[in-house]
Amino acid sequence: MVTTRTEHDLLGTREVPRDAYYGIHTLRAVENFPITGRQISAYPELINALAAIKQAAALSNRDLGLLDASKARAIIAACEDVRSGQLHDQFVVDVIQGGAGTSTNMNANEVIANRALEHLGRQRGDYSALHPIDHVNMGQSTNDVYPTALRIAAIHGVNHLTDAMTVLRKGFIAKSREFHDILKMGRTQLQDAVPMTLGQEFQTYAVMLDEDQKRLREATLLISEINLGGTAIGTRIASHPDFAVTVCSHLNRITNLHLLTASDLIEATQDCGAFVQVSGVLKRFAVKLSKICNDLRLLSSGPRAGLNEINLPPMQSGSSIMPGKINPVIPEVVNQVAFEVIGNDLTVTMAAEAGQLQLNAFEPIIAHSLFKSLTHLHAACLTLESRCIRGITANTAQLEAMVTHSIGLVTVLNPYIGYETATAIALEAHRTGRGVIEIVRERQLVPEETLEKILSPEGLCHLHKAEPL
Repeated sequence: MVTTRTEHDLLGTREVPRDAYYGIHTLRAVENFPITGRQISAYPELINALAAIKQAAALSNRDLGLLDASKARAIIAACEDVRSGQLHDQFVVDVIQGGAGTSTNMNANEVIANRALEHLGRQRGDYSALHPIDHVNMGQSTNDVYPTALRIAAIHGVNHLTDAMTVLRKGFIAKSREFHDILKMGRTQLQDAVPMTLGQEFQTYAVMLDEDQKRLREATLLISEINLGGTAIGTRIASHPDFAVTVCSHLNRITNLHLLTASDLIEATQDCGAFVQVSGVLKRFAVKLSKICNDLRLLSSGPRAGLNEINLPPMQSGSSIMPGKINPVIPEVVNQVAFEVIGNDLTVTMAAEAGQLQLNAFEPIIAHSLFKSLTHLHAACLTLESRCIRGITANTAQLEAMVTHSIGLVTVLNPYIGYETATAIALEAHRTGRGVIEIVRERQLVPEETLEKILSPEGLCHLHKAEPL
């Protein structure tokens, strides 16, 4: 049988499992929000951020003479336990919850309090010695703790994502160098355009990622501004006048971040615009990443009835009925991550818009949506690089044949034979199926020496020596 301990709140008393580090407030939240089956412990950066905030608060309240030194030491030790990865399984409330994150804050208060009690040599639930709200939550409100924790976790999430983006970007750079002088046809609106190199095509993908890494770093500056110390609505009620400054200083030291206390805590408590900005940049990256995957699927289509310009590494059988079929499963899964991120951005947008007066009650779904986008994009980048980009090879014979027989090649001859003559050659090539260069040579319209220079990778693509990105 499960042994219990009795705890009480404003609604009455409940039996809590004796070995649980959480308490009655968490128990009620678990019962009230059986929504996703996904606990907040699924996002360890959020749990660690909560513990860092509680640790900084204990240090601040000790420094300000509000918290007994022994209690502060116990709380600090408990927070360090959590930040080291312990007790994460005790953070059990659902990621989607009513109450503007109150259940998450209560869960943190109770786990840290009960672990602190053990450091004091007391039993879990002995709140007369150290209380989850009176001591762990001293000088705080969910309304400044939760958004601050969300910002800290999001910063770490963005940093992890940009690291993964660097891995993927370097993968594209490696391929751009490998394919540096392999000619191919560029396309606009899926029609033949003008020649380029396969290296230029892959270098473009690296540049696209570099741009989004810069935008993400810019977005983290917006979420570095915190409202911790503002308490309920930003007026600092029930908090020491120096708490906000002191707790921010301790929090920066603990997290090794550069957080700033908002100049207007009332505004900062209700404004979710920074989360919308971060989510928007994640959507931007997802859109571009999905476009890249669309290209990879097109370029590898075939092998006989498609473009067949590149080969993606075969990862698994593609069909239960068509023998020998291989599908582009890695780009496909990344496409689906992108679709999810785009949907998450809409959720963040609607949740931020739904705030009323001095508080936004919907930050839990903002957190859930942001963390899903960050973690899934992180995994998608690493998967795409290791299981797809790294193993791509070029079908050089196919690429060369497409350039040789493409009518689009006539564009490069405009400066030498004029638009009218070039148009006539294009029409003849299309009608007869002959190559443009074959017709130009037959008519001796351009000297052979000039023609060879024009048709070189340098002449066709303004190709220069590959430069590091």
